[in-house]
Amino acid sequence: MLHLTKLEPFHGLSRHLIDQINRIGVIREYPKGSPAMDSDDTLRHFYILLEGRIKVYRYNPQNNREQTLYLLGPHDMFDVLTVLDGRRHEVMTEAIDHVKALELPIDKVREWLDTNPAFNRAFFPYLARQMRQVEELATDLSLYDTSTRLMKLILKNLDLKNPARRLGLLQNLSHDEIASMIGTVRHVVNRHLQQLKKEGILNIERKKLAVNDVKKLLEKVEEEY
Repeated sequence: MLHLTKLEPFHGLSRHLIDQINRIGVIREYPKGSPAMDSDDTLRHFYILLEGRIKVYRYNPQNNREQTLYLLGPHDMFDVLTVLDGRRHEVMTEAIDHVKALELPIDKVREWLDTNPAFNRAFFPYLARQMRQVEELATDLSLYDTSTRLMKLILKNLDLKNPARRLGLLQNLSHDEIASMIGTVRHVVNRHLQQLKKEGILNIERKKLAVNDVKKLLEKVEEEY
């Protein structure tokens, strides 16, 4: 029994639906560094992350390169595409941290999409955000150099409400992981990060990134547009 009283990011779910989720939902755990849910899993189940981060990526064994499509964190959903079209989504996943996820039968999720307005109000805006994210990734890879892509990634993850100016999902990521998110390699990311640190824009301590000068970072990005 889950004993959920609410489920982020679904605000306003009825008591009846919360009770259903408590009856049929299952908590799955994935150790840090392990594969998480795969394409077969998402044909049968839908997942909402409760704790930790999961990398969703594509891998080319011909050149040993990978491209991160999404970095999912708490309250993110997976896989929204398979819910809609029922097709296998050929991506790979890896738990960046120890992950806990709520697993729900995909048929029930489709039923709720048809019958529950509160579920709809969260699901479809989330789907739109993911589609925009992939569109932005494709645009960035085509139009901007690696330095600009890195700065845009930093800005996207910057929590302006946090006085420490920490970088949300990017915290404690290796330079290899960050490189995978912007389509480059580790030593290029390291060079750009050190340059931003030298300019006083970033503070870097043991993989913890913080933005010291948001205005200057914005100005550097705008110069590239």
